[in-house]
Amino acid sequence: MNNSRRSFDVLVVGAGPAGIAAACCAAQAGVRVGIVDNNARPGGQIWRGETQDSNVADAADWLRKLASSRAEILAPMEVFAQPEAGRLTATSSDGVCELGYKKLILCTGARERFLPFPGWTLPNVMGAGGLQAVVKSGMDIAGKKVILAGSGPLLLAVGAHLRAHGADVRTIAEQAPWSRLIRFGMALASRGRKISQALQLKKRLSRIAFRAGCWVVAAEGDGKVESVTLRTVHKTWREPCDYLACGFHLVPNTELASLLGCELRGGFVRTDEFQQSSVSGIYCAGEPTGIGGLELSIAEGQIAGFAAAGQRERAQEYFGEQKSQRRFSMALERAFMLRDELRPLASAETIVCRCEDVKFGRLREQSSWRAAKLQTRCGMGPCQGRICGPAVEFLFGWKAESARPPIFPVAVESLAATACAE
Repeated sequence: MNNSRRSFDVLVVGAGPAGIAAACCAAQAGVRVGIVDNNARPGGQIWRGETQDSNVADAADWLRKLASSRAEILAPMEVFAQPEAGRLTATSSDGVCELGYKKLILCTGARERFLPFPGWTLPNVMGAGGLQAVVKSGMDIAGKKVILAGSGPLLLAVGAHLRAHGADVRTIAEQAPWSRLIRFGMALASRGRKISQALQLKKRLSRIAFRAGCWVVAAEGDGKVESVTLRTVHKTWREPCDYLACGFHLVPNTELASLLGCELRGGFVRTDEFQQSSVSGIYCAGEPTGIGGLELSIAEGQIAGFAAAGQRERAQEYFGEQKSQRRFSMALERAFMLRDELRPLASAETIVCRCEDVKFGRLREQSSWRAAKLQTRCGMGPCQGRICGPAVEFLFGWKAESARPPIFPVAVESLAATACAE
């Protein structure tokens, strides 16, 4: 396996909107910038599949800026360890790469939260963003009956995307009640762009049933999902489907930040006004600092990029946008808070940890996340608790205690190469 070494003034981990903005701004300041991502192309989940010729204005604009900047794109490449301060270890198809940096910006994004219910492991039960991703990659969804269930604006965006590709979107089941959604809508009243986006989505989703205060109870099928049982406060019923796309809002990817010693607060990386974490020289932007949408991610990325490059005055130009978008972030969190009725959905036989086939009944006998790991191996499979961890936190209040390298599964030869290099 080949080993290589690269060194940068500013290294950005994550090439979603926040990372792209950070890399562009740092490069504009004249320093040597590298941006690393585990996908072959920049854009992250939200801009996946978009190109420089895209009609998505934000995506096209920022992708053009990145392409014309002096930032070096290192992709696909995945950071999995920190052998010492100022140096990260990453793996790619070419081997192991050591990435040196003077300043580091973490823009590691977020993932969907999954909650266990009977039938959630059936084939064709997928994450909402996951189904969108495979459709963007070329899967034919035309004519397929799809039900979207869970919580958060992502459900609407995915529904519109699937419909545009010919899917028969039957129902969007949002667990948040109408009362909270109405308050959230009122909070958008002063935000012209948000209102415009909402109206566009409403138009694209016309004649699709949107049910607030509605949640999935079970998925049924022989060999794959064939129907879904939905519930509201007043009734329970079953709907046929070919795909069930589920996602209960988003969970920040903070594993690398934790490994580097950055302080977390409320599950998010704590940063100052310049997006610097509790560790000097390490900045963070986007969803790891709070789930707040595209505009907040871009604003934080711009601040982090200029600040890491030593241009704090230019970073301050985006403080107003940052503050405004953080208010939106708080409204988002209040609106889509998960309801208590979702906790008792799993039966004793429902699998919670899919990697290790750990059932809810066994977890219910444990007293903590550590005990669950020791007694059942929950969270010790290939995903390292990324799926079951947020679920057990919601179900039992358990929190992950630490992050250890490698933070992603890697080949043994990658670990061996790293050890030899040291």
